[in-house]
Amino acid sequence: MRPQRLTRRAVLLSSATALIVAATGLRAPVLAQTPPGVLILGQVAEPKTLDPQAATAANDFRISVNVFDGLVRFRDGTLEVEPALAHSYDISGDGKTYTFHLREGIKFHDGSDFNAEAVKFTFERMLKKDHPYADTGPFPLAFFFSSVASVEAPDALTAVFTLTEPYAPFLANLATPTGYIVSPAAVAQHGADFGRNPSGTGPFKFAEWRANEMVAIEKNPDYWDGAPASEAIVFRPITDANTRTAEMLAGGLDIMVEVPPVTLSQFRNDQYTIVEAAGAHLWFLILNCKDGAFADKRVRQAANYAVNKEALVNNVLEGTATVAAGPTPAAFNWAVNPDVTPYPYDPEKARALLAEAGTPNPKITFFVTEGGSGMLDPVAMGTAIQADLAAVGFDVTIQTYEWNTFLDQVNPGLSGKADMAEMAWMTNDPDTLPYLALRAEAFPDKGGFNSGYYANPEVDELLNRARVSTDQAERAELYKKMQVIVHDDAPWLFVANWKQNAVATAAVKGLVLQPSFLLTLKNVSKA
Repeated sequence: MRPQRLTRRAVLLSSATALIVAATGLRAPVLAQTPPGVLILGQVAEPKTLDPQAATAANDFRISVNVFDGLVRFRDGTLEVEPALAHSYDISGDGKTYTFHLREGIKFHDGSDFNAEAVKFTFERMLKKDHPYADTGPFPLAFFFSSVASVEAPDALTAVFTLTEPYAPFLANLATPTGYIVSPAAVAQHGADFGRNPSGTGPFKFAEWRANEMVAIEKNPDYWDGAPASEAIVFRPITDANTRTAEMLAGGLDIMVEVPPVTLSQFRNDQYTIVEAAGAHLWFLILNCKDGAFADKRVRQAANYAVNKEALVNNVLEGTATVAAGPTPAAFNWAVNPDVTPYPYDPEKARALLAEAGTPNPKITFFVTEGGSGMLDPVAMGTAIQADLAAVGFDVTIQTYEWNTFLDQVNPGLSGKADMAEMAWMTNDPDTLPYLALRAEAFPDKGGFNSGYYANPEVDELLNRARVSTDQAERAELYKKMQVIVHDDAPWLFVANWKQNAVATAAVKGLVLQPSFLLTLKNVSKA
């Protein structure tokens, strides 16, 4: 029966590809019929890589979460961790040793065995500079596992992690794509091209990647946690929001993620289902604290006062977000400081701060993306922000980039290139975003994402203490102190916390959005 099943999937994928090629050649949308058994999903941009350790964006993660597994995963509908490739695990009393007991008989999609050596390989490739396959990276989120001193495989079904110190977010980080287990055989075969030829243990197998057209994954009928409901999934990158909406309305897509707020009303009928979920998200502007006008804290504060964030949330984003108060997303209610409130809209205060700083008309270069993961209508938002800043005296020039080009510009640092840039993060622990993007040790040249070069030793100390505390109440107090300082220092322009959304045709069943922002599609089908 296996050859017939594979042939059917091949036919379905061929039909999906033909549909996509036809659709991309159209000047105007026409009504289309997506292939049976195949989900066609429109997202904001093409993935940069399908190597889970090398990826940083939601466009990549939406695919890799369906191709790979971790030792643990987030329980459905929560940010709580449960076993996955490991059927159980033990934690030592001092919080520094994690022993994972692995499921038996699982194979990677290339046919090689999943075992403890594969676990060891996955993490040592990220963490050891002298590892034989360290050059298959880069691995920008290896910070998640910087506390790992060693990974051992005492036998085929046991993996032991020894940490240098207790690390509270360790299990949560293992449940993110950076912690997914890769096939050593596939990495050895493809080297740095593994990201274009991924092999995991997940519910779907990688099938095809056509640049700027689609990525296709097909059903893994032997998946350890039960076969998926769909035969295949095709991810289409459609950067332009109007085009993506038109394709959905024309029938060329079964699912569209990150629905532009202004188009939601078109899907409020019985032909579609709108799915929403709260999550830990922050949309902000990185400000260049190293050189240029924003090196002065008063100018950074002025920018925060100058932007009418309530108007952005209510008018541009159509009420699909709330105003952000600081660096910790509101979804982490246990770690949020209620005394840290959003900068009010106060143009006069902004002008006074610019005058005090001696820069009443600072010249600002502003990097904006055409579309990207969690970016919340970035061109319209960027234009509105530019207008608010101009109203108080800022002279803002916008430079717009395609998403992956935008990341190539921003991630290496803004110094010498720009004064501010749009950015969004979806996180699973209050440690993640500030630790990777606000510490001095997270400057781009040190492998982090502090692209604005913000530095405050007190913030560094608070974050370093919080991540090694296993007492949640103590962690909360440390994060709350950090928020007060960062809010005052204003290294970012804090904009919004988004409620993620997606739209599906009425034929699609089982689509659920997760607070982790990981789009798990194993149980999604099309009637």
